[in-house]
Amino acid sequence: MSLLHEGVRQDGFAELSRFRGEFYGCLTRRRDALFELADAVLCADGPVRSLVELSLLGEHRRGHGGLYDALARGRLDADQLRRALAAVTLPRAADGRLVLAVDITCWLRPDAHTSPQRILCHTYGRGKDQHIPVPGWPYSVITALEPGRSSWTAPLDALRLAPGDDAATITARQLRELVDRLIDAGQWQPGDPEVLIVADAGYDAPRLAFLLKDLPVQVLARMRSDRVLRRACPPRPPGTRGRPPRHGGEFVFGDPATWNAPDTETVTDTRLYGTARARSWDRLHPRLTHRSSWATQDGTLPVIEGTVIRLEVGHLPSGAIPKPVWLWWSGTDAAPADTDRLWQAFLRRFDIEHTFRLFKQTLGWTCPKIRTPEAADRWTWLILAAYTQLRLARPLAADLRRPWEQPAPPERLTPARVRRGFRNLRPKAACPAGAPKPSRPGPGRPPGRKNTHPTPRHDVHTVRKTDPTKPPKPKKSSAPRPRRTG
Repeated sequence: MSLLHEGVRQDGFAELSRFRGEFYGCLTRRRDALFELADAVLCADGPVRSLVELSLLGEHRRGHGGLYDALARGRLDADQLRRALAAVTLPRAADGRLVLAVDITCWLRPDAHTSPQRILCHTYGRGKDQHIPVPGWPYSVITALEPGRSSWTAPLDALRLAPGDDAATITARQLRELVDRLIDAGQWQPGDPEVLIVADAGYDAPRLAFLLKDLPVQVLARMRSDRVLRRACPPRPPGTRGRPPRHGGEFVFGDPATWNAPDTETVTDTRLYGTARARSWDRLHPRLTHRSSWATQDGTLPVIEGTVIRLEVGHLPSGAIPKPVWLWWSGTDAAPADTDRLWQAFLRRFDIEHTFRLFKQTLGWTCPKIRTPEAADRWTWLILAAYTQLRLARPLAADLRRPWEQPAPPERLTPARVRRGFRNLRPKAACPAGAPKPSRPGPGRPPGRKNTHPTPRHDVHTVRKTDPTKPPKPKKSSAPRPRRTG
């Protein structure tokens, strides 16, 4: 058993060292300073509060001036790092399927008036249960999910949304490029189960499935409870004249009289949610119109059929009143086993929130006051590379728990606990960064001389959806009608 354990540790150190070497090769300018900066993030004793404090660690052998200069003027080959992330060992579901979660998280910069390309980001919880727009940089992040309850994910890609970008189009292109990289890396081969993409209600699931229909992927996303879908057209009697209909009867989420009998129905006992009842209806599609994201589509709009799943649970762990969840799956002819597999995969989507919380509260992703979006992208990729090293060091780290913490088995260590012992693992892994050369800081601006080149200020990008010459539209009622178009 000890020899087997030792072999696993050697393989773990080999993969960790290989990724650290590939990460170092992705740095093309100020590489030593950027590499040591990522190590400082991993070896810090507590949460990262500021960048200048990282320069005091022994793992960062350069001064604070070199640290800021590396972020401002360094260079990182993001495409090469994307390929390196796609080549590492990825978690898979019980059936060997890759499950990818996509979501948008925001780096809020409300007071950064000199930072360009800021967008109004919708945040929740800053008022009385209100969505308040705050200027910042939104990032679309894609991670691979683990099958069971876990705070671990495998980040594979991050892309900042520029002003004017359509989130659905950008996400579809991001997913397409990621799936191609996974296929090139051998993570998916012909005959394997199709990759499952899980998203929340902020994404248009039918459009995402339409844009990725030529790839071996399936789309599973939550839908709002006020949606109205259409059934398939019934067969026409012989001799019927006139134009054939394209849509069948309505399926109103809020009207049980339109549901009819479900195609599948399962009841499962769960530990956290009590009795989970899932029902599915096959071959439902939205009625699309030439507006919004379909405004530029030429010709007749497609009919995108899928399976609708309604999930009801007995109770929630928080004690709140549970509400039914509506899911839309791009596949059809779902069996009862598929229904259970899909809603359980959707629950695993919330593991990405643990990753976002670790990025922001522990690794300090949003703590630096970075001015340019290019430097923000550089820092974001450093955080993703640092987290990947934590995940690769997961089977190697010891449980350095606090006296008031409960012991945890090695397979249940959280990312924060693995980070406590990374300083002990770092000397055994590859450290290709070279020693710094002795130098002196530059003279800077002479004392008393004013700054003759002030930094320009940039306005926050806002999307104008209405013509300012037209009168304002009336306010929406508190009881909106069901959405009958997609």
